[in-house]
Amino acid sequence: MLDGRYRVDARIAVGGMATVYRGLDTRLDRVLALKVMHPALAADGSFVERFIREAKSVARLDHPNVVQVFDQGTDGSYVYLAMEYIAGCTLRDVLRERGALQPRAALDILEPVLAALGAAHRAGFVHRDMKPENVLIGDDGRVKVADFGLVRAVDSVTSTTGAVLGTVSYLAPEQIEQGTADPRVDVYACGVVLYEMLTGAKPHPGDSPAQVLYQHLHEDVPAPSAAVPGLPVGLDELVAAATARTPDVRPHDAVALLARTRQARAALTAQQLDALPPQARSAEHDNAQDRTSVIPRALTMPRPLPVNEDDEDAAAGAALHRTSRLEAPAALAPRRPARRPRRLVLTVVAAVLLVLALGGGVWYINSGQFTKVPPLLAKTEAQARERLRDTGLDVKDVKHAYSDTVKRGTVISTDPAAGARIRSHDSVTLTVSDGPETVKVPDLGGRPLDEAQDLLRKAGLEPGMVSRAFSEDVEAGSVISTDPGTGTARHAGSAIALVVSRGRPVDVPDVTGEDLDQAKSDLEDAGLKVTIASEQVNSEFDKGQVARQTPGPDGRAAEGDTVTLTLSKGPEMADVPDVTGDSVDDAKKALQDAGFQVEEDRGLLGLFGDTVKKQSVRGGEQAPKGSTIKITIR
Repeated sequence: MLDGRYRVDARIAVGGMATVYRGLDTRLDRVLALKVMHPALAADGSFVERFIREAKSVARLDHPNVVQVFDQGTDGSYVYLAMEYIAGCTLRDVLRERGALQPRAALDILEPVLAALGAAHRAGFVHRDMKPENVLIGDDGRVKVADFGLVRAVDSVTSTTGAVLGTVSYLAPEQIEQGTADPRVDVYACGVVLYEMLTGAKPHPGDSPAQVLYQHLHEDVPAPSAAVPGLPVGLDELVAAATARTPDVRPHDAVALLARTRQARAALTAQQLDALPPQARSAEHDNAQDRTSVIPRALTMPRPLPVNEDDEDAAAGAALHRTSRLEAPAALAPRRPARRPRRLVLTVVAAVLLVLALGGGVWYINSGQFTKVPPLLAKTEAQARERLRDTGLDVKDVKHAYSDTVKRGTVISTDPAAGARIRSHDSVTLTVSDGPETVKVPDLGGRPLDEAQDLLRKAGLEPGMVSRAFSEDVEAGSVISTDPGTGTARHAGSAIALVVSRGRPVDVPDVTGEDLDQAKSDLEDAGLKVTIASEQVNSEFDKGQVARQTPGPDGRAAEGDTVTLTLSKGPEMADVPDVTGDSVDDAKKALQDAGFQVEEDRGLLGLFGDTVKKQSVRGGEQAPKGSTIKITIR
């Protein structure tokens, strides 16, 4: 429970700054999402203050495509947001599952995203961290943008440290170089997201954040049609406009980009909008690079790659060696008459070239300039990288392909192939298996959760979101069902949602007002466990009786769930003012101000009177706050 109000039911996701849970507002009986900040951020007082201020501002941002913020607060060391819960998935889930999208689907997602950002930009907000993880797609098809204000609040803390906050794949060049952020950084990020939706891959891949940041600064985002031939030029132009490296060339905010997006859509035919993308999943990638993170300024200022002095010396030595060999045959050759037969000239030239080739080849081999590509078949990507590094080689690129015979996550082939002769310090492209193109969801009904998750991984699938439900038949902690269901064919690596049993439902009895022993007995008889809250509260009940319970009375819990009981300290006592002889109005005001309810007793003699002759509790004595004091009027 957070703040004694929000019940935490299940973890949904973990990000770079917070963990998100599905919860229940026990006062309003409303399902919501709870975003709880990581302790490192919550420990910073300036962050907490700014976060609360920003949350209040964002809560006023009322737009159908913005995830609504209901409440914010702190509970001990926890800083949290209570937000609208969207049953569905993120755009990242869609891209992992389907890869590239049809242009119509990509624009159907982009337009409501831009509408939400446009409303924010016109209200003075900049998102700063637009990415597929922050685009939520509900089961009803609604598209919503999440995490407004959060990044801005954190950015206010990191900006003083010379760091940049964001997700490397979606940072605009000016965020990287100057750390500045206006609406055009969101425009840039949306252009990258559109590219990813149209192609199924990011425009700037890299093995490290520094490589990706360098490309943002020095390379334009390529045209989507270069990766997916046949895409209309209008979509290429839309991506190019949104991702221009110079901010002044981009649309000035999301409203302007939305107008250009609608113009681009209007120029496309139905056939172009519904063109099927390539049947390939987007490449696997490191989830860590999709997380919002604080990036040291040193990483955001890439420098030109250093020249390998050893390579320069080797190249110079090779050139010098060739020259000296050429000069030597030339010096030793006897002088001939100016005119020689053509055949003899050709023979001499061929001999010189042969000597040079053989000599140069031997020189290179002997000086360690060449090596062989090691065999990497069936090794994991990490093992392959380590083996190549040990051999003096680098990884140029990692591609993915389906395979019915090679285990998922291991190397299918290399380019150049194993055993091929290659320069030292050169690069090799790895092709890694994604497992079979499609696999069937196994039957996990009745399996304990950890066992079910292991079986999914062995089948080539990934465990997805876990939700919990009551079940009369399935033991608590075991799987009731999966989504999609048993036997459904899915791409290898797809996430499968699991519904896990909470056990048999139990009606929670009302034990408020009971003595502790009686309350514990009633709850344990119902199959529930009991814990006592550390603090007690004032209430209408006598000291030691149950003042309140969580879950509340008449709620439902699972057998074996715990009910928290808060005990009463008894009613809060207050001094009763003396109001005898006062007018009725003055007496009522004095008693109510002291925290009491007032009852008038006029009888027949007091129907027309206005003076208090008597009060049920004498002035100067104490009575429970909130109790009723009767005044007799004559």
